[in-house]
Amino acid sequence: MLIRKNYFVKVSGIALFAIAVISAGGCKKSFLNPPVQGALPASQLYKNATGAAEGINAIYAELGAYANTAFPALAIESMGGDEVQKGSTPGDSPNMGLYHTFQQTGAESGFDDSFWAGQYASISLCNQAIDSIPLINMDASLRARYVAEAQFVRAYNYFRLARAYGNVPLRLHYPKTAADFNIPQTPRAQVYAQVEADLTAAAAVLPATYSGLDVGRATKGAALALHAKVAMYETPTNAAKWSDVLTYTNAVISSGVYSLFPNFEKSFREENENNSEEIFEIQNANDPSTPAASTSQYSQVQGIAPTYGWGFNVPTSVLVNAFEAGDPRLNGTILFAGGVSAEGDPIPPLGGGVVDSSYNYKSYVPFSDPILNGNPGAGQDVRVIRYSDVLLMNAEANNNLGNTTAALASLEMVRARARAGNSAILPPVTTTDKTQLQLAIWHERQVELAMESDRFFDVIRQGRGPALFGNRGFKAGKNELEPIPASEIVLSGGLIKQNPGYPN
Repeated sequence: MLIRKNYFVKVSGIALFAIAVISAGGCKKSFLNPPVQGALPASQLYKNATGAAEGINAIYAELGAYANTAFPALAIESMGGDEVQKGSTPGDSPNMGLYHTFQQTGAESGFDDSFWAGQYASISLCNQAIDSIPLINMDASLRARYVAEAQFVRAYNYFRLARAYGNVPLRLHYPKTAADFNIPQTPRAQVYAQVEADLTAAAAVLPATYSGLDVGRATKGAALALHAKVAMYETPTNAAKWSDVLTYTNAVISSGVYSLFPNFEKSFREENENNSEEIFEIQNANDPSTPAASTSQYSQVQGIAPTYGWGFNVPTSVLVNAFEAGDPRLNGTILFAGGVSAEGDPIPPLGGGVVDSSYNYKSYVPFSDPILNGNPGAGQDVRVIRYSDVLLMNAEANNNLGNTTAALASLEMVRARARAGNSAILPPVTTTDKTQLQLAIWHERQVELAMESDRFFDVIRQGRGPALFGNRGFKAGKNELEPIPASEIVLSGGLIKQNPGYPN
């Protein structure tokens, strides 16, 4: 079943999307393939169980859209960290580099505006589903599950918006009147509260696992893990949230559903997608039987240039130097120019048009993978939450709550997987000093989750932005947040306000 949105209109600062639906042949990820052609008006979609399924599938398809995973998302969620730089050539998409040097203003076309619109496109699809599906006469348990899936995705979208922009418009229903189209921003704390409410409701309904073609949909564990992450980002203003982080991570751990994949590097390859470590990942397809479904550019944007991608969002020496001596994750995270991947692909050396000295290994797809629809690596899923992230959140929560032994145990699980039986590297962390253990956990997050668009936000919540990013122009009181897209302020008639420090 191939489903996806077909068009959108921007009204008063909000991108409102209408659903388009089309059916076609299946593949291993058939519930989220995009359409080839044709559209079904939203007013005709939510009439029966088939329409409900198609609407939910459209939500999953939208998650993998360009705005949500490629240039716009990487600029807003990755470029600010010290682990990456723009990459490619200086004259290639220079505006993306502004996000690395904190010179973005919100007026750059194709970045903040596209990311913002992409999140609200997804939210619009979710709101339609949440409003409409409860009214359909269909199996009650499946109906409830569909609503819970939409609530999970809406929570994920609003989490991304609030984390990046702070106060954002909070729309929970599909607009019905003119007054519904243009609404002011809601304070970040209230947005997070709604995110938590959605995740609580979703976790109460979603199944622990799926089978067959449903693998990859949101699960109870995904809702709990995302809830823990949301709570963690609230701790700078509410330290009591560490108890929530502990509660939700403990629930994921005790579920027995997840475990660390034995081989760090191999866990990111296509053949191991949706493995025991992956709590939620955005599903992308690369199926010769439906080439039009191969639309994801997540891997292509970051791929090895000029042979198999564009070479953006590349690692820095800061990241290279962060890995401890002998840590296998260095060569499982970074592909170096002139080297060879574990899959046997030679990485072109510098010179002859090659300007990047290294690439993101986590987004890499072997060169033997067929290039369909002009998108190399289109089948590479985007990892959103991994079990190792849950373990490190658990360690950080335990440390903040004075449970040192438990914190060390969760931290050691991550390091033990990384050392892969080699006792000569990555010795267990043994400090019981709260501050030193905190630094050790932060460092582990840096190397374990590198190139996964967490580093910038982690450093901000840790209060270390000026210390670690100041040499690139970071200004306290400004660059903790992204600028609101200038186009959205204009479309709202000034109702939406710019973040501090940015031009109105």
